[in-house]
Amino acid sequence: MPLQNRVTPSGDIFADPHRGMFTGNRGIIHDPATKTLLKKRWASPAWITCVCEFRGWRRKVMGTRSWTELFFLDEATAFAAGHRPCFFCRRDDANRFRAAWEEGNGVVDVLAHEMDAVLHQERLDRSRKRLHPLPMPMEALPDGAMVQAAGESYLIVRGAPLQWSMAGYRKAEGAIDETKLLTPPSTLRALAAGYRPVLHPSANQ
Repeated sequence: MPLQNRVTPSGDIFADPHRGMFTGNRGIIHDPATKTLLKKRWASPAWITCVCEFRGWRRKVMGTRSWTELFFLDEATAFAAGHRPCFFCRRDDANRFRAAWEEGNGVVDVLAHEMDAVLHQERLDRSRKRLHPLPMPMEALPDGAMVQAAGESYLIVRGAPLQWSMAGYRKAEGAIDETKLLTPPSTLRALAAGYRPVLHPSANQ
């Protein structure tokens, strides 16, 4: 049975057999005895995205009273949910993201916890996912941005929407109306400033 640790672009956490390309965490939000989630969905404002393999280390997923391993289809999904690159296992990516975040948001020498504070305000509306108005037409959004319409999530690549699923992306069918931005605005500005998120292979098919 798959564990309840697969994250959607809306930040919800479900059980699904598709692991995805990245792992990450929001602190300890599970019971190791039952390997089930607690009622809370975050225990720290540092929501990070990590690589699934690092220095040959092995972990028992949800097996200890340590951080709760979450899994994402790709980096765009993690961004939409409100996560950022980890400065430990993804230092180069994290530094590139920070540089783009600084450029896009007009700040300098920003620290990780300062980005986390901004992201925490942008990703949550109390306990629910915060949706944002589009700052530009959908087709003008940078690659890697994600939007929501009629309860479905869409990745924008080269100005076109691709419908998200746990297994990958597929071409969107029909018109997409009343669209809201899933990706936090500060992260969107980092994408516009040149950060290129790692996308699932299905996004390029």
